[in-house]
Amino acid sequence: MSFFKSLAADAGPPVVYNKYPEIYGPWSVMSQALMNGPSPLSQGERELIFAYAAGVAGCKMVYVAHSEVAYAWGIEQGLVDRLLENPDSAPVEARLRPLLAFVHKLTLTPNEMSQADADAVFEAGWDEQALHDAIAVTARATFMSRLVSGYGFQPMSREHAAKRAKQRMEQGYVNLYPAFRESK
Repeated sequence: MSFFKSLAADAGPPVVYNKYPEIYGPWSVMSQALMNGPSPLSQGERELIFAYAAGVAGCKMVYVAHSEVAYAWGIEQGLVDRLLENPDSAPVEARLRPLLAFVHKLTLTPNEMSQADADAVFEAGWDEQALHDAIAVTARATFMSRLVSGYGFQPMSREHAAKRAKQRMEQGYVNLYPAFRESK
C-alpha cells in the first residue's frame, strides 16, 4: 500500500514516472544508456549489480524486480540471493568479487571508500569505464530504493517481476512507460 492515498494499492514506480514525465523521461533515457548501452559490463552484470545494491540497501521491491531482470539476461537464477546471504561463498567469477565488494561498501558506507577499493577492482582486470558504470548503477539503485521506500511501494511477486523483466529486456527503460512513448 502506497503512502499516497491517490495511488492504487499495487502502484509502483511506473505510476510516478508517468505522472512526472518531465522528471522521469530524462531519468529513463539515462537508465537506458546506463543499463543497455555500451559498457565493459554485460547487461546481465549491470542488472546483477543493480539488484545486489538494492538488496544490500534493504529495498526488497527494487531487489526483486532487478534480480529477475538479471536472470532474464542470463545471470544464474538465485545468484543475487546467494550474494546477499554470503558474498564470499556465492558462485561468482573471481573477477567480479572486487567489483561487488566495491558496490557493497559504496552502498553501506560510502564515506569510507578508499583508493584501495578502486585498486582492487583495477587489479581484477576492470578498467575505469567498468568502475564508473558500477558506481553509476549503484547510484541508480540507491535512488530507486529511496523513491520506492519514500512512496511506500510494496514488492511485486517474483512471477510479476519476471514478466516485467521480459518487457524491460524487449522495450528497454524508456519504452516501458506510455507517457514517454507518446512524447517521442
